[in-house]
Amino acid sequence: MPRVKCPKCNQAEKVLKAGIVRERQRYVCKDCNYHFIADRRNRRKPAQRNRNDGQTSLRDIADAAGVSTATVSRALNDRPDINDDTKLLIKDLAASMNYRPNILAQSLVNKATHILGVIIPSLETTIFSTMLSGIQEVAALAGYRVIICTSNESHETEIANIQALMNDMIDGLLICHSVHTNTYEHLRVHMGKRIPIVQFYRVSLELPIPKILADDERGGEQATEYLIRKGCRNIAMLLGPEELSISQSRLNGYRKALQRHQIKFNKKLLAHVDFTHDRVIKALEQWLKLRPGIDAILSISDRSAAQIIHHLKDRKIHVPRNIRVVGFGNEFVAEMLNPKLTTFDTHTRIIGEEASRLIIEQIISGSREVSTKLVPGRLVIRDSA
Repeated sequence: MPRVKCPKCNQAEKVLKAGIVRERQRYVCKDCNYHFIADRRNRRKPAQRNRNDGQTSLRDIADAAGVSTATVSRALNDRPDINDDTKLLIKDLAASMNYRPNILAQSLVNKATHILGVIIPSLETTIFSTMLSGIQEVAALAGYRVIICTSNESHETEIANIQALMNDMIDGLLICHSVHTNTYEHLRVHMGKRIPIVQFYRVSLELPIPKILADDERGGEQATEYLIRKGCRNIAMLLGPEELSISQSRLNGYRKALQRHQIKFNKKLLAHVDFTHDRVIKALEQWLKLRPGIDAILSISDRSAAQIIHHLKDRKIHVPRNIRVVGFGNEFVAEMLNPKLTTFDTHTRIIGEEASRLIIEQIISGSREVSTKLVPGRLVIRDSA
């Protein structure tokens, strides 16, 4: 009897018998890892794929198992009307043939894409990239993929990103607002719809949407308390725009520490900036003109703190002997500076992980419960303070 040839690679040397399916002999080609049925009554090749992507289809599995595509679909979805032996056979075939479900086709049926949309202000700042790493790790473990959009700190780009993602492309939206976002109608119009929304890090406190936040108030309080214990009394504070939630929270913590030590609050020691280098340096120069002079600076970010330290060096002002500097975020740059930067670690990766867990929980449960979670941080003491 002539040997059976593989209908895929047309080779016979490595074709072996692989059991009986519905009284028909099943074979496997060890050369190309292809399963097929050789029906002596009507031997023919399995239906050819009409595409060039090389992906295994339900039809390929059905041909290999000698069953219908409907049976394959029901088996892969664990339908109770398929017996366990057939399910096991089909799942083994699917695994050996590297079958991957067509997510787009599935989404048309069940309205689920298993994709999360994420909008962040920038990828250049490590606090956002580490948040994104946390989001992606948790999402991947839960079987979700992530579409990433950056607003580049633009309110208009943030609006455009939301409009694109909400066009039935995603199952849930995670958003960290741009520094210039101060109105939220572009988000409000999507509230209560099928797609849940979670804000993280930079949020709108006025919107009834779940939030994952750094414990910014506690961070501002701990950093200020530390500087006061080091003997500082004229502590300047660099903040983002006034409407930014993290600015208000850190300012509240700063004022609490001053009040505890009966140090008078001086509005001249505050500066609200948009994180650009020119604005940061302008604020610093104004502080250096004050009398009595400042003895410490608490910066809204490690990046801005780095700019401050470099400028103070150019002005021959020693850090920390003349002015102590503390940052926020514990970014990679903090340990690369000379002197190394004292900073409040906001545990940004954990913020991303928690945001990802929360949005997936809401997708699966269908719940739209509004909650706020604070991720605690810690003060990391280094040379700059």
